[in-house]
Amino acid sequence: MAVRAVATTKADKKAQAKTEYNAFLAVCPSRQLLDRISDKWVVLILCALGGDASGRPGASPAPKAMRYSELARLLAGVSQKMLTQTLRALERDGLLTRTVTPTVPVTVTYELTDLGLSLHHLTRGLRQWAQTHMDEVLTSREKHDAGAS
Repeated sequence: MAVRAVATTKADKKAQAKTEYNAFLAVCPSRQLLDRISDKWVVLILCALGGDASGRPGASPAPKAMRYSELARLLAGVSQKMLTQTLRALERDGLLTRTVTPTVPVTVTYELTDLGLSLHHLTRGLRQWAQTHMDEVLTSREKHDAGAS
């Protein structure tokens, strides 16, 4: 019978937990993180802050800080409440930083952290894939819906 080592220090417990993350388990915290990062507004915010706002395939993005109002204008259809909640959640998760500059009126900017930038590289690919393959998906939907009637 194998005896499992008991984590004694905070670092040991963290290391042990890290090896045990499994998003297929309902209680795993990585499942909550997957839920967060798979949200369309999260993907679009990360892409915007990552410099992908042009939407041009092959464009070389340069991460940039953006004001709340810039993000709100860029993200067509996002409500003020949803944008605020999403930005707060991303800040809490360490994916972006919020900087307040004491001007009149106060200037608030958002910028990707290194952790957020690493995730941006993945979300950028998702956004590009969706844009590139949308015609194929629409055609498939039409065929499926025509066969279902």
